[in-house]
Amino acid sequence: MVTASPAPVASPVLGFDASAHSVDDPDSIWVVVNKARPMVPQDYEPADLETVEGASGTRLRAEAAAALAGLRDAARAADADFAMSTGFRDRDLQGSLYTTYVERSGQVRADRYSARPGFSEHQTGLSVDVHAGGCDLQSCFAVTPAGRFLAEHAWEHGFIVRYPEGKEDVTGYIFEPWHLRYVGTELAAEMRARGVATLEEFFGLDPAPDYS
Repeated sequence: MVTASPAPVASPVLGFDASAHSVDDPDSIWVVVNKARPMVPQDYEPADLETVEGASGTRLRAEAAAALAGLRDAARAADADFAMSTGFRDRDLQGSLYTTYVERSGQVRADRYSARPGFSEHQTGLSVDVHAGGCDLQSCFAVTPAGRFLAEHAWEHGFIVRYPEGKEDVTGYIFEPWHLRYVGTELAAEMRARGVATLEEFFGLDPAPDYS
C-alpha cells in the first residue's frame, strides 16, 4: 500500500533554527557520527574536555559535562540517581574495545552494539554511558528508576537517548537506553516536540544500518 509522505512540520520551539550548527564539523554539538559518517579527522580529540563532576574517570566536552552534572542533580532529587560508565574515548581505546567485542561475539553481532574505531560517537566528547540498579550496558536499565527518569527528562538538560528502541534500521545499533548524547537544550526540545527520535531522521540524513 502506498502512503502519502507527511506534510512538513512547523517548528514547535519558537525561534528554532535547524541550521544553527553543523552536522559535519566535529566541534559542533550537532555533529552526526554513525556507520556512514566517520569522525573527520580520524584522530579528532575535543580541545575542551573536562572531567564530569563526581565521575573521576569520565570526560566530556565542557558544555556537556556541565549539563550532565545538572541532569544528575535532577535525577538525585527524583530518587533516580545514576552513575557514569564512560564518556570520551579516543580512536585507539575504541579500537581496543571493538576488538574485544569481536573476539567475544563475532563481528556481525559486535557491529550491532559497538562502533568500529573512527566511527564512535564517544570520540565527539558528547556521549556518555550511564548505569544504575545493577544494569550496566544492559536493556534492563530502561526499567530502572534512572532509566525511566532519563527517558522522560534528559531532553530538559540537552540530552537524547541516541539509540532508541525500534530504530536499529536507522542508527545501526540495538536499543541502548544507557547511551546519552548531548545536543543542547534547543535541539533536544525540538526533537521532543516533533516526536522525532533520531538525529538521522531529524536532519534528513540517510539511515546507517551498516558500514559502507
